[in-house]
Amino acid sequence: MKIVFFSAKPYDRTFFNRQNEQYGFELEYLETHLGPHIVNAVEEGTYAVCVFVNDKLTAEVIGVLAAKGVKVIALRCAGFNNVQLEAAKQHGIRVCRVPAYSPEAVAEHAVAMLLTLNRKTHKAYNRVREQNFALNGLLGFNLHGKTVGAVGTGKIGRAFCNIMQGFGCRVLAFDPYPDASLQAAGVEYLPFEALLAASDIISLHCPLTPENKYLINDHAIRQMKKGVTLINTSRGALLHTHHVIESLKSGHIAYLGIDVYEQEEKLFFKDLSASIIEDDMIQRLTSFPNVLVTGHQAFFTEEALQQIAEITLRNVDGLRKGQEPGGGVLLA
Repeated sequence: MKIVFFSAKPYDRTFFNRQNEQYGFELEYLETHLGPHIVNAVEEGTYAVCVFVNDKLTAEVIGVLAAKGVKVIALRCAGFNNVQLEAAKQHGIRVCRVPAYSPEAVAEHAVAMLLTLNRKTHKAYNRVREQNFALNGLLGFNLHGKTVGAVGTGKIGRAFCNIMQGFGCRVLAFDPYPDASLQAAGVEYLPFEALLAASDIISLHCPLTPENKYLINDHAIRQMKKGVTLINTSRGALLHTHHVIESLKSGHIAYLGIDVYEQEEKLFFKDLSASIIEDDMIQRLTSFPNVLVTGHQAFFTEEALQQIAEITLRNVDGLRKGQEPGGGVLLA
């Protein structure tokens, strides 16, 4: 049976080819993202397509896939806001995902962004390479004793909370479904606006849904402390980028770390170093000295890629055998 991969990178080939030795699928890798422009490249009789965060599975695309006999859409990620699930259900296409893969990878990257912004290690690195050992402009603050708010306490959010408690922080959380183990460990659950008002540092660890698009907007920012640090390693559209930029200009947000961006499909996972980028908002963000942008890198560890390949192929194999994987794997 054939699986066609979209948005495929060399590391995808490495990890999926290695894992496929026990399954024997025919794997085809395409570098382009999946959308109306390329969907007809999928050959008749293909069993599954494997997609990533920036592939666009609209109703139109899903209709073409169904006509070609595709039975499974396998997401090699946790998020699924890019898939029209109702269209998949109507066409009888099963949709599966990887709901949890090395949550520590993303949580640790969020902390790395926080530490980099705070202690300015990226600036110190460049200075020292030029034999500039001055400390002016590199002043940071202790994390110990600060109040950290985690928005979302699924597996990634839980890992983040545990790390921040290790730094000696007071950890607050907001989630419709509180985690009893975190509560037992001393994490305080608060209403969303109360968390915003109390936190020195806020980190987002929730999925993107129609209800929480632009969760961090002008109204939410006004609830935050002046001088807040904001980290987003979840989904770009959780932030209203224009409102965040205005708050950076006013100094209300002191530091911003983002590994995701609302328009990232035009930018991330590509080498644009010789190109003129026309996206004015990302250009404005990267012009701030107190903003750190990474290109959807948080998941990118050896352990995470191994688990993604393992779980994705196990999902597809189970579906072809008529098995129903549980644990939030199946979406349609």
